[in-house]
Amino acid sequence: MSNTEQLVNTGIVGGLAEVKNVARFLTLVETLIERPEGLPGLGVFHGYSGLGKTQASIFAQNMTDAMRIEVGESWSKKTLLQKILVEARVEPRRATIADLTELAINALADNWPRPLFIDEADKLADKKMLELVRELHEHSQVPVLLIGEEQLPEKLETVERVHNRVLDWVAADYCDHDDARLLAEVVCPELTISDDLIDYLIETTKGRARGLVINFNRIKEHACNYREKDLSRGSFDEDFFFTGKRRGRQPRRAA
Repeated sequence: MSNTEQLVNTGIVGGLAEVKNVARFLTLVETLIERPEGLPGLGVFHGYSGLGKTQASIFAQNMTDAMRIEVGESWSKKTLLQKILVEARVEPRRATIADLTELAINALADNWPRPLFIDEADKLADKKMLELVRELHEHSQVPVLLIGEEQLPEKLETVERVHNRVLDWVAADYCDHDDARLLAEVVCPELTISDDLIDYLIETTKGRARGLVINFNRIKEHACNYREKDLSRGSFDEDFFFTGKRRGRQPRRAA
């Protein structure tokens, strides 16, 4: 049994490891870590906003002791390198970009086989900083996983020397009924939520993990306020739930 299968089968955190996007992410991490010698170690996890990419990366970080950074809108090359050094447990110091790059390469190599997750990697493409990531990877050989929106693969295509070093591409997917049920068990394990309510929430949120989690938290709050444990579609007005467009009203109460 592979390391990823062992992690997924543990059912850690109320089954969160069994959510398909988490399993996909963990499998990609394992692919990068266990790649044969001579193969590139860049991976890309991409998809639409709200599918749970960041949550999957945080879960995988806890499982693998990965280094993880989330690129900010204002970041420069120096900021990127300093953040990587902090994650590699090296105190950043005043230095040139070239010196910081060398420090980061050495720090990453010293942390092998800890992978590096870079969330919001779209910003690196927009800021023309992908070549720096390629340099860090090539000289340290540490697995690097780029996480971003659905257009990230197209953005990487514009930087050929980065694009042709990607070992694997994995797309995050929308939640199905099983995923939604697992998320409900993580967020509100004390409640019994009917299948018709689960299916309605998938339709309402278009299967986006973020929207499902928000709605399960609303259901949990409602259940606490009204001391209910069994919830179904008929327990709520249509506009009670989060859709990303407007705030819902209070749930309908039986006469």
